[in-house]
Formats: sequence, C-alpha cells, structure tokens
Amino acid sequence: MGFSKKPVKGMTDFLPTDMRLRDSVLAEIKRTYAQYGFAQIETPCMEHIGNLTSKQGGDNEKLIFKIEKRGAAFDRAWDSGNRDELVDNGLRYDLTVPLSRFYANNKEQLPSPFRSLQTGPVWRADQPAKGRFRQFVQCDIDVLGDATNLAEIELITATSTALSRVLGKAGIDRFTVHVNDRQILRAAALKAGFAEDQIGGVLVTLDKLDKIGFEGVESELLANGADADTAKAYLDLFRDETNGAFSKAFCDAVDAEGLAETAANLDEIIANAAALTGEGVQIVFDPTLVRGMGYYTGPIFEVTVDNFGISIAGGGRYDEMIGKFSGEDVCACGFSIGFERIIAVLKDAGVTDLADEAEVEAVAFLVDAKAGAEKRREALREAQTLREAGANVAVLPMRKNMKRQIQTLEGEGFSRFEKVYAD
Repeated sequence: MGFSKKPVKGMTDFLPTDMRLRDSVLAEIKRTYAQYGFAQIETPCMEHIGNLTSKQGGDNEKLIFKIEKRGAAFDRAWDSGNRDELVDNGLRYDLTVPLSRFYANNKEQLPSPFRSLQTGPVWRADQPAKGRFRQFVQCDIDVLGDATNLAEIELITATSTALSRVLGKAGIDRFTVHVNDRQILRAAALKAGFAEDQIGGVLVTLDKLDKIGFEGVESELLANGADADTAKAYLDLFRDETNGAFSKAFCDAVDAEGLAETAANLDEIIANAAALTGEGVQIVFDPTLVRGMGYYTGPIFEVTVDNFGISIAGGGRYDEMIGKFSGEDVCACGFSIGFERIIAVLKDAGVTDLADEAEVEAVAFLVDAKAGAEKRREALREAQTLREAGANVAVLPMRKNMKRQIQTLEGEGFSRFEKVYAD
C-alpha cells in the first residue's frame, strides 16, 4: 500500500491561519473560565475499554475507536478465540468519563467542590459532515461535589459569557440556552403509560423531534412497539407546549409526585442565570430537550444559535457516574462547548482571529540571498531585540516573488516587513 498525502477520513490538517483562529478562540474560552474559578486539568486520550462501555455514553459507545492489546497479551487473546478479549483500551469519546475516573483517582488532592476545566481532542467513529469530525476538540467545565443549584447557575453563566465573547466577534449577539430535567422527561413518559424499561428508547426517539417532527416521532414510537394511545398521550403533553421561561405549567400537566420541587429548582436556575447573562442570551425551559448521554440524572442544558439551527454546547448533572469508579456518590454537573462548531460558525462569518492584531506587532525580516554574513547577523540581532520588546518576529529568506510572499505572510498575521539586501 502506497503513501497517501490526505489525512484519515474525518480528520483534518490545520494550516497556520486555521491554528491562529483556533488558538485565539481557545485562549478566550480559557480566560473566561478562569475568571469563574475553574482550574485546568488534563487526562489521557486513551481510557480503559470497560470505562468507555459502561452504558453511560449513550449512542457514543457504538462509535468507540477500540485499541487492541499488544505483543504477547494480544497473542493469548487471539488464541483464546474470544474476539472481545482482543481489546483493552479505547480512544475517549468525550471528556466526562475521563474526568470521573480522574476525580475518583485524585480526589484526596483536590478541593471540594472542585471546579474543573478540561480541553482536548476526543474521537468518535461517526459519519463526517460540516462541523462534525472523527477527531475534534471539546471544552468542558465541571463542578464536582456541589449538590446545590449554584453549580448549574455558575456553569450556565460562565458558558454563556464565553460564548458571548467568542460569537460576538462574528456579529452573533443572540443565542438560546435550553433547560430541562431528566426527572421531568421520565415522569412524562410514565404519565403517558410507558413502562420504566421503555423510557430509554422513548427518549432516544423524542430527541429527534427537531429533525423529524411530531409525525416522525409518533411513527418511530409505533414502529418500536409502542401502543398507539400511549404514543398519542405522550406527544400530546408536548404539542401545545412551546419553549418558555418556566417549567411549572408543564410539570402541573404531568402531575407526578416530586415534580413540583423539580420545577421550582429549574425555575430558580433559569431566573438566576438569566439575571447574570447579557441581553442576547435567552434561557428557556424546553420540555423536549433530551441530551443523548445515559449518565444524566437531573437538570440538562443545550445551547443553540438563533437562525443557525445547530447546537453548540450542552451538558447537565450526572450525580451517579463518579460513584461507579470510587464506590462513593459524588454530585457532579458539567457543560461542554462544541469547539469545532464554534470554529465553523466563525469561519462562515469571515473571522480569522479573535485577537486584536494591534496588541502584538508581527514583523517579518526578508533576507535577500545576496546579503552578506554581517547583514544577516544584524537582521537576527534586530529581530531578537523586537522579540524582547514583545513583538512576534520571523527571519525568512526573501523569495523571488516577494509580492506573493508578503501577501501570504499578511494572511498569517504579519503586518510589518523589513527587507534586508546586500550592501
């Protein structure tokens, strides 16, 4: 098999201009989250296969890039005839499962509650599309060890602030934070007549509502074996409900034990977060919001950009996951920004860099091939002096087509050019 110059399907090469935008967006997100007291950590890109296949990751568990055992361990597994034994690790499909393992392993060295910031690549064997890759970056913040709704309020406020700062560069000043609770979703399914063991499949179907509409959801429920009256009763709970500020009315219609407290908690989260975010941030109760991960246990959230029709961030409370690693329950809640989708939105708007180019001068010394040794040394010394003063400086050989060279360098952010010729 010959060499291929193209990257693996679903993965991307990034040019210097791409990296300038990506680095500046990531720096702004980190800067914002640091202002809210989140501390950065890092976890390995590989996880134990048992951690990744614990039925916590929803459909993402079907998309794991699995890693086979090595050497003698692989040979023994192969000889056993049990092909499941060939795999011992996998590439992480999100940052939440690794964070849960990390906290269980390091909790004695961490404050409580612990406010975590984690960024890095994740991998899913998905079908690539615009803004969807097999390797992509996630930006997560999580609050571990806080059972109060201060965690949700801070997560929504911090993420809304970060998104406002980043998207504002593209002239996007409005987006919506959708909020729901898994307990409300569960209660609605039971109210309609679904059995407890049917709820997971029902929610997977409901999650497609924005794509296939009520008729499509009803057809899929029936195809999956739902009773026609049950499916109708279930969807009737949502048909007349539009996204709004409060959840009490919907929960009153469901009329299930304990939902009044759940609704009051959501209403408090929405009201407090709305008071702390900008005018362009709309925070609404959305009873159809599901979130695909199986590990969510309480409030869930998702961010959509008005007029774009895509979600760019999501998260929620997952109070039971860390206990699976440590044997001790730990309250946990997180929010993840879809970094690649943010980049796609910014590029579509023509944004190439979030940084103010006037803040850091970028200088290129173009050295003619005929310039003598002393001229080259002088250029190098001057470049070093400019660097010490805070400028970004590159010393480069002058090309024959200098006009095109300068145009290329301007695209990389250089604004000043010093030409070094022979005496």
